[in-house]
Amino acid sequence: MKTETTGSTTACRSWFRQILSSSRCPIYCLPGCANYTKRLCIFILAFIVHGPLKAQSKKASREEKKLATYLLAYFKDDTHSLYFALSNDGYTFSDVNEGKPIIAGDTIAEQKGIRDPHIMRGNDGYFYIAMTDLHIFGKQKGYRTTDWERPAELYDWGNNRGFVLMKSKDLINWSHTVFDVHKAYPELNVACAWAPQLIYDEQLKKIMIYFTMRKGKGRTKLYYSYMDDDFSKFETEPKLLFEYPDSTRQVLDADITRLPDGRFCMMYVAQENPGGIKMAFSDKINSGYQYLPQQVDFERGSCEAPNVFKRLGQDKWVLMYDVFSVKPHNFGFSETSDFKNFTNLKRFNEGVMKTTNFTTPKHGSVIHLTRKEAKKLKNYHAKN
Repeated sequence: MKTETTGSTTACRSWFRQILSSSRCPIYCLPGCANYTKRLCIFILAFIVHGPLKAQSKKASREEKKLATYLLAYFKDDTHSLYFALSNDGYTFSDVNEGKPIIAGDTIAEQKGIRDPHIMRGNDGYFYIAMTDLHIFGKQKGYRTTDWERPAELYDWGNNRGFVLMKSKDLINWSHTVFDVHKAYPELNVACAWAPQLIYDEQLKKIMIYFTMRKGKGRTKLYYSYMDDDFSKFETEPKLLFEYPDSTRQVLDADITRLPDGRFCMMYVAQENPGGIKMAFSDKINSGYQYLPQQVDFERGSCEAPNVFKRLGQDKWVLMYDVFSVKPHNFGFSETSDFKNFTNLKRFNEGVMKTTNFTTPKHGSVIHLTRKEAKKLKNYHAKN
């Protein structure tokens, strides 16, 4: 089998598709295979391509059986702080600290506030959180004397410099670092760095961080980089993740899900009228995302901050998003089994999705926990 230098299942899959669409196997696909039947070549390629994917699927299934609870990380506009909520069924969520922050934004962020928390369970047994270092009400709260950290005429609305990065073994004790993207890469003229998200790149064995970034007073676009082993800074200069076909529109808030067939689905926000959630698919984690025009949310007004989580024990995924265009703002939800057709689950406390002891969450993300992990987290906050 002739592959590209990556030797990845992505490259193999592209060969497989070529053969399926051709009348006979290309002679360069398999040495001396000009006399082979197309069926034999397809069988061999299917084994090469889908063998690793099947093994990955079995491993994911084994890991999933250990998990039993859903953890929602979110923030609130009035405090710009971090909150956790738990759910046993993926439908009803209860805040672990009775609606109070688990970590105050003014204790960890240079701008004295955080936004857009994204939590990830690492392959190394640690939990990771990346957040925007930004307080949009910093002047009103007395943290600064200007509307924004830097002049709006040069850096525009909501300007900031980077991210708050946190790491923990138990979801209770966290190390944290503030990473200044602008200082690390002054040549990029970073005006804002928002909504960081994390995913593990299986090929590079690294955590990929992807985020919204604006250069100067330009349009916001989606970028990615890779984290160092200490989870304290970027190892690579940010690169463009996706180019929206309409250059006059801003795009932001990406969320990448690894699908069972090995592809990647990226949800993101396109600021159309109204702004809403769109999808793009790729065989690669950090490039090649193909634009699709349809919006997949169910909102009449604008929404943002998509996050996809899987229902445990089911081939169903939930798309959660922040409906900031309603008052009070709320999360909206839809559900899919094929990433083509979506069912509207409505907003928190308007349909099957519920909260018990908190309201007005902003920009959330969901991961799965074991019962032991969830119990320890719940008990800790019940005592403190």
